[in-house]
Parts: sequence; C-alpha cells; structure tokens
Amino acid sequence: MRKPKAIDLFSGCGGLTLGLKQAGFRVVGAVENDPLAVETYKANHRRVVVWERDIRNLSASEVMRRLKIKRGQLDLLAGCPPCQGFSTMTTLNGRIGQDEQNDLVFEFLRFVRAINPKVVMLENVPKLAKNRRFKKLCSNLEKLGFQINHDVLNAANYGVPQRRKRLILVAGRGAIIPFGSPARRKRTVREFFAKLGSRARQCELHNLSENRSDKIKKLIREIPHNGGSRLDLGKKRQLKCHKRCNGFKDVYGRMSWNDVSPTITGGCVNPSKGRFLHPTKNRTITLREAAILQTFPPKYFFSLARGKFPTAQMIGNALPPEFIRRQAEQIRKFVRQSKGQYVGNSRNPAR
Repeated sequence: MRKPKAIDLFSGCGGLTLGLKQAGFRVVGAVENDPLAVETYKANHRRVVVWERDIRNLSASEVMRRLKIKRGQLDLLAGCPPCQGFSTMTTLNGRIGQDEQNDLVFEFLRFVRAINPKVVMLENVPKLAKNRRFKKLCSNLEKLGFQINHDVLNAANYGVPQRRKRLILVAGRGAIIPFGSPARRKRTVREFFAKLGSRARQCELHNLSENRSDKIKKLIREIPHNGGSRLDLGKKRQLKCHKRCNGFKDVYGRMSWNDVSPTITGGCVNPSKGRFLHPTKNRTITLREAAILQTFPPKYFFSLARGKFPTAQMIGNALPPEFIRRQAEQIRKFVRQSKGQYVGNSRNPAR
C-alpha cells in the first residue's frame, strides 16, 4: 500500500516532517523561509521539495503543479505558523496582536482552501486557542466541510521527556479524527540522555564551550544536583538580581534525572532563561542534549552556520517528532479507511 502524502508548511528544521515520516507518511513538500532552518531541513530530508520562501509570496497552485497534486488528492496538510506573537512571554509583555506573523494562520488557511486535503493538522502555542484568529480559522474550516478536533495537550503524556503544552488541531474532511494514543508512562531525562552514544558525545553540537564568569561558575557548582535550585542557596549566596525578583524561580535550576525536563526553548543553553542546568554536571545542557529532549535522534543534523544561540533557538522552536508521530498515526488510520467508511466520534470532544 502506498504511503499517504503530506506537505509541511512552516517546516522549521523538520521536527514535524520527521514525526510524519515515522508515522508512515511520505512528506513531498515543505515551505520555510529561514535559511538556517532550511539548511538543516534539507540535510535531513533530502527527497522533499523545499520552497525557501516567505509563504505570503508563494501560491498554492505553484506547489500543486511542482508536486503534481490535484485539488482534493493530498492526504495531509500540516504546519505550525510562527507562534511568537501568541507566546506566554509576549502576552505577559502586552504585545499580543502586534506581531504581523500572527496573521500567518490565514496563509495556512489559504493553502487549505486551494489544496483541499483530506486532513488538516495545525500545531501552535496554547494562547492561540483564545485568539479571534483561531476562531475564524475553525469557522472557515467547518465551512469547507472539515470536522474539527482541537485541544491543548501536554507532550509529556505522549512519550516526550519534556513538559510542553501545545495546541493541536486535527480536522478531517467529513469526520472527527481522535488524537493519538498517550504513552503508558512518562519518559525521563535520564532515559533520553542514555541515548547519547559515543559518536553523539564527540560531535560539535555536544561540545561547544560555555563562556561564564568565575562568579557564575561558582554559583552553578553550589546548586544541589538532581533538581536543585538557586533558591536552595539562601538569599546571601544568590545574585543581586535574583534577590530582587520573586518570579522566574526556575532560573539557574537543575533538571531532575527521574522527571521530565521543562519546556525546551530557544534559551535552553542559558541558565538565566530557565531550569536548563544539567542534573549533575556544572553546565547547561548541550545543544545535542536539548535536541534529544525534543526527541530528535542522536544523528539528526543541526546547522551551526550562525553560531550556538541561533541553533538553540531553532531546536527550541521545533516540534517534538515523537509527539507528532503519535498524532499522525491516528491520521494515517483515517486516511487509509477514508476510501471506505471511517468510524469516528460523532461530536467534537474539544467543545
């Protein structure tokens, strides 16, 4: 049986594409305008046609012609429009609605209208669910004949060793598609760091140096192993800026071996950005360790062409492949059964 076909919009470095492939999809096309992400994507997904372009300047008809796809034929159109405008930090700073990228959800909708896939999957930050743009998106999808299932799910419940709450929307043409099956148990930092083989430990991604002052090095050394925090040091030994701040208590905290990690963000190699210190070593987690916690394989290539911190941002922005795989397996069942009759839920469980 042929593999169902998918297109990945806003593909980033390829986390969504990898998850789809692991679930048995053939990803035929991708759109991404960041050169660093495109370099990384192409190195890992060589057979996918990639448009390195702002999606606002790309017509769906061009994509369909190049991929030889007619309207209604594509099995899955998936993507994660840039979400910085809806992030928790952005909304805390009062900037919601000011980021023009917020309207890229409508570019996603434009492609849905033109291609009319059998299934649509969109992933984003939880805050988008309460935004008028998302409500408008859902309304338009329903008018196009899609039945929608959406909710905020925690990736930690789906085999990802990380607390990461994400909004996911799955819309089937004419039927409700359930979410993927949760994992039987939560996976831990220890389990995934054990996946680092000798080759991965020797790669540049794992061995980039840190530039810390002696004062910060001393502070890190004193933080208790396996889940310790700067708060364990008492006020006298904390930095002045930390004494003045009652929030952001995960800053300069260590991960715990037998727990999931915090959300991996673009600041994952900076201890001042969250609980990103290694459980026992006196450093932050490495880029390779961050990618492992995102469930990328140890051999997955990430470009360092622009240096350490842009690569960290790229890894932090990625979709965890394992989370996507579990959702995509359910979608694949629908696609394979859609030629006959698909027995799904008769109502939207998210409403």
